[in-house]
Amino acid sequence: MDEQGMVIAGGGLAAGSAAKTLRAEGWDGPITIIAAEHRDPYLRPPLSKEFLLGKEDEEGLAVNPTGWYSENDVDLRLGENVDQIVPAPRVVKLEDGQLLPYRALLLATGAQPRTLDLPGAQYEGIVTLRRFEDSLALRSELEGGGRRVVLIGSGWIGMEVAAAARTYGNEVTVVGRGAQPLAQLEPELGDYFRRVHESQGVQFRLGEHPVEFKAADDGEAVTCVVTNTGERLGADLVVAAVGVTPNIGLARDAKLVVGNGVVVDAALRTSAEGIFAAGDVANSLQPFTGDHVRSEHWSNALNGGKVAAKSMLGLDAALDIAPYFYTDQFGLSLEYSGYVQRARGAQLVLRGSIDTVDEGLAGFVAFWLQHGQAVAAMNVNAPRSQKALKALIASRAVVDPARLADPAVPLAELVPQA
Repeated sequence: MDEQGMVIAGGGLAAGSAAKTLRAEGWDGPITIIAAEHRDPYLRPPLSKEFLLGKEDEEGLAVNPTGWYSENDVDLRLGENVDQIVPAPRVVKLEDGQLLPYRALLLATGAQPRTLDLPGAQYEGIVTLRRFEDSLALRSELEGGGRRVVLIGSGWIGMEVAAAARTYGNEVTVVGRGAQPLAQLEPELGDYFRRVHESQGVQFRLGEHPVEFKAADDGEAVTCVVTNTGERLGADLVVAAVGVTPNIGLARDAKLVVGNGVVVDAALRTSAEGIFAAGDVANSLQPFTGDHVRSEHWSNALNGGKVAAKSMLGLDAALDIAPYFYTDQFGLSLEYSGYVQRARGAQLVLRGSIDTVDEGLAGFVAFWLQHGQAVAAMNVNAPRSQKALKALIASRAVVDPARLADPAVPLAELVPQA
């Protein structure tokens, strides 16, 4: 067997970030990345945003520049999978039967999109969006315009794809189970996003869900979505955006502790010595809140890869940065920092108005306060405020809601100075 080295199972952002950090921290031994996809680690967020809209090219998706892996002596094995983990004596078995020993193993196996187990779900034209090839195929379907597109799911991915589909000139309907899109937000904020989309021609069927898909007589392609209300929505293309499931099979079979992902501490250590997890698959302890949370956003994968790499080297490290994500929909740009689980039921404070949806989509800021402390905040078309929002959350300062809501009070004045 080969010399013990650092082995990374998975080929996404967490994997690429971890490999780069291992080299930056001075590890000069073997690094092997086992990646199921046939391309270098890449960023997923643009797949439903810039790349889907043709504003970003394939090269711009790369986690590390072309050639970085060979130049830094990283063995990047594309189109391969880890078949089994043997925690003692620290060996992974590949699908071809090869045994690969490891000094430390990082599970960055990500997640897979949920599918719709409904009558007619086998018809052509019912798709999900997760991988590069999915986005490329979806773009080719949308960019000509003039098609009837039905989005199943009104979360972030569903709303982003709806915006892209409508921008290309398609007829777009969003079907969502909740009373509002983006159910993690308060009703007034979800309603704001709905109104933005409706102003651009997107239609909504909220409080509904599909029960069946239909095709033309003797056809193989979807032509209709039947909802629980009996409504029949004409469809040339259906995009299922109903969440993902973490890929925990390897961890479960290796008897690691799992539960909504692979359970890890703040240093991203699993229940087995020498095995770590990061990215979408990791259910990690957040030092700020004391909660275990599985985050599917890119900043978690980016920073998680860095923290895991340091932990693999025996260095002190913790994933203690407030979660962050962003979205772009039509002329609207949003950045969110903070702890979603603590924002639920917290006091919502708005700086700026959300009453009017106009062509300029004037910006505003939202804060979530718990016991007077900001546990989350987001800016909408106000990007210059984001640095102060992150600092305010990190400070744990008790703030006056009236001053937060007052645009005349500079945000920087509300952040305690070190």
